[in-house]
Formats: sequence, C-alpha cells, structure tokens
Amino acid sequence: MPPAFKLPQSVLVVIHTPALDVLLLRRTGEDDHWQSVTGSKDFDTESFYATAVREVNEETGIEALAPGCRLTDWALENVYDIWPQWRHRYAPGVTRNTEHLFSLQVPAGTAVRLSPREHTDHVWLPWHAAADRCFSPSNAEAITMLPRFAAA
Repeated sequence: MPPAFKLPQSVLVVIHTPALDVLLLRRTGEDDHWQSVTGSKDFDTESFYATAVREVNEETGIEALAPGCRLTDWALENVYDIWPQWRHRYAPGVTRNTEHLFSLQVPAGTAVRLSPREHTDHVWLPWHAAADRCFSPSNAEAITMLPRFAAA
C-alpha cells in the first residue's frame, strides 16, 4: 500500500527517438501544461530507476526495458520548491522535492497509450521545440541537455 502522502522524491524522464524528437504530454485539466514523464517514488525503498520504469509505463504504456529502448540515468538531480497548489499532496511541512533525471530512447514510431487520469494528449517534437513548449523550467532545461546525454 503506498503511503498516504506523496514522497518528495521524483523522477523526470525525457522520452525521445534517435533523431531527438521528444515526447510531451498534456496534463489533465491544464491546457498549457506540456511536460515529460514525471512521478514520485511509491516507497522510500523504491529506486529512482524502478520509479522511472514504472512511471513511463503508467503514463505512456511504453515498456522502458523493452528491446530497442535505452533508459539512461543522468546522475543529476533538481531540488525545487513544490508549487503551492500541489503541497496538499505531501506531508505537512514538506515544501521541497528532489527530482532525479533520466532519458529514455525509444524507436521512432513507438506507440503511446496515455493514462487518461493524468494526460489528455501527446505530441512528438524536435528537442528544441519541445523545450520551448514545456511549462516547467526544470523540464525545459533537461530537454536542452538531451543532445549531450544522447551522444554519450
């Protein structure tokens, strides 16, 4: 059973093709909130890697460990203030989140099956256009770093 409150430890997964087209998802109830896959650990003991695999599947239906896919841990973290409208999801007094960064390369043409509870639409965009469309500055910054990490 997951804890009553969200844990302030999450992942950001930039999903992309070999040509660096990036998958963006539109948040339910937020017409202008386009983002990459994000999500919190379910348990303290869940690794960031396992969280990334789970969240990608829950939000997009993509199996991150399938043949042709490459999940890369960037060994980078963002620490940021949790937006006031979302603090009620966390335990009292929790105001900051640590977000661990990943990328997931998938074959071009990979099918996406959205979780309607979380997202209403998706789009594949060249990385620079995807960065411009993100509502989150940390997400946009991660996408601008993609060419460097994809080449490694």
